[in-house]
Amino acid sequence: GLPTGLNCLQKNFPCNRGAARYSEFAIKCGGPQIRTTDVIYQTDNETLGPATYFVTDTNRWAVSNVGIFTGTSNPLFKSFVSNQFTGTVNPELFQTARLSASSLRYYGLGLENGFYNVTLQFAETAILDSATWKSLGRRVFDIYIQGTRVLKDFDIQREAGGVSYRAVQKKFRFQVKENYLEIHLFWAGKGTCCIPGQGTYGPLIQAINAIPDFIPTVSNKPPSSKKNRAGLIIGIVVGVGVVCFLVVFAIFYIKRRRKFYDDNEELLGIDIMPNTFSYSELKNATSDFNRDNKLGEGGFGPVYKGKLNDGRDVAVKQLSIGSHQGKSQFVAEIATISAVQHRNLVKLYGCCIEGSKRLLVYEYLENKSLDQALFGNDLFLNWSTRYDICMGVARGLTYLHEESRLRIVHRDVKASNILLDSDLVPKISDFGLAKLYDDKKTHISTRVAGTIGYLAPEYAMRGHLTEKADVFSFGVVALELVSGRPNSDTSLEGEKMYLLEWAWQLHERNCTDDLKDPRLSEFNKEEVQRLVAIALLCTQTSPTLRPSMSRVVAMLSGDIEVSTVTARPGYLTDWKFDDVSSIMTDISMKESDTSNYNSTASISIVGGQNIHSPNDPSKSILHGTIKEGR
Repeated sequence: GLPTGLNCLQKNFPCNRGAARYSEFAIKCGGPQIRTTDVIYQTDNETLGPATYFVTDTNRWAVSNVGIFTGTSNPLFKSFVSNQFTGTVNPELFQTARLSASSLRYYGLGLENGFYNVTLQFAETAILDSATWKSLGRRVFDIYIQGTRVLKDFDIQREAGGVSYRAVQKKFRFQVKENYLEIHLFWAGKGTCCIPGQGTYGPLIQAINAIPDFIPTVSNKPPSSKKNRAGLIIGIVVGVGVVCFLVVFAIFYIKRRRKFYDDNEELLGIDIMPNTFSYSELKNATSDFNRDNKLGEGGFGPVYKGKLNDGRDVAVKQLSIGSHQGKSQFVAEIATISAVQHRNLVKLYGCCIEGSKRLLVYEYLENKSLDQALFGNDLFLNWSTRYDICMGVARGLTYLHEESRLRIVHRDVKASNILLDSDLVPKISDFGLAKLYDDKKTHISTRVAGTIGYLAPEYAMRGHLTEKADVFSFGVVALELVSGRPNSDTSLEGEKMYLLEWAWQLHERNCTDDLKDPRLSEFNKEEVQRLVAIALLCTQTSPTLRPSMSRVVAMLSGDIEVSTVTARPGYLTDWKFDDVSSIMTDISMKESDTSNYNSTASISIVGGQNIHSPNDPSKSILHGTIKEGR
């Protein structure tokens, strides 16, 4: 900070600026306090040097000096004489003076604004009116008030009629507009410098007085000592309180940070961290997670629509305390989504990790999920849009499997995990189930996590996971796009109950046109047949018989022919699907709200218990508990 008092001499003189305290000041330049009939001249006997200043402890006035006397080894900036002075009734007022080699300024501070009568008192005490050469010296300087030069080439002795020790008064009327008054005495290099001795030049002044030319409204008194003492006590108390608060806050902060690092060691392995949001920011964005902003219920927990401070609409996914998808899945989702960017993947804006709170912040997609568009009544998708959606999903999965720096298996590709933006461009969402594996691995043996109806048989039965599990799920989604119905519908009878089984029966009878959504009045027959053929190829029992997603994209675009499939998959011939209906119906009845942002019920499998084959209760086909999931 600045030295004591110097802050008052900064630009615009901030001390008491805008809050006037004084209406007058009087200074006994270079000497002790002197009381006259009607004025008390305050002491100004501080030792000033070539570049120094002084401000009174009451901030009533200040003085600054610049300049060094040349030609003398003992420069004096004050003078004292005991001579008698003429032209005044207060001769003691002129016995001391303030001297300067160049620039001498006095400031009245904290003054009430208005016009002031300013009196400057001078008497020449160094250049004498003798008949010798010592009388040839001339002290000449200029005087400025409020920056305006009021006297040019002012010569004290000449003003006194050539007489030494005679008082000279100069009176001026000036306006104070910003609570300060500046009086500047400046030597412009004129006059003599060395008569009668070295350093006899520059400004000299004995006293200054300024009184208001208006009726003052301020007290003209400095702050009382009692108030100062009270302020000091209050300052000490407040200071101690602040220190104690800071100590407590620091301890609390350190503990919180330590807990944060302990709780989030899993995050240290993430190469690319997304943006982070505070919990309070997301709470405010979603209106305290208001039910009216709820978009649905996902595997992580509820999803809410929100608006960030920058105006962006977002979907905030809140991890439920009781969710099976815990911290490790949360970390995996952050890592995987942060590492990939593609037109057909949902953009992750960031996350929130505070204590036990875990949230993800996604871009908000106006048209919600594909299952709502296909199976609901709010939005109708024509055939060309459905085909484009299928192509977009295929390209997104191709990027995950083959083009991303990380090889990623989604594990839960389904209609409710495909979201649609304002232009109905599909974006794959919910990477909470994604698993990463390096190029040397051909599969991952892990607990099953997915959704009944979309699960590849090798994954459901043996936990054998490759990207071909996503290819299988894509094939089911493709059939849903063609038919406009979910992969299982217990309200239908017989062969139509399970979409895959029905599609194969129609394929074997060469009646795949009957699979088409009856609501489609216009469609491309060739594209329908091509998409059904690709879907059947993707849902083969053996993963090796399923095409890669890049090959699926080539088949959809017509760049290569679609391979012909002839044999019904073994999982359709070995199992009686109608026996499973009671299981799925019972679970569906017990489950409630859905979605990613979401709608229709689907059953997610997450490891734990065993589900047995309907034909052979002793044969385990799935390792997992059954729960609703998105």
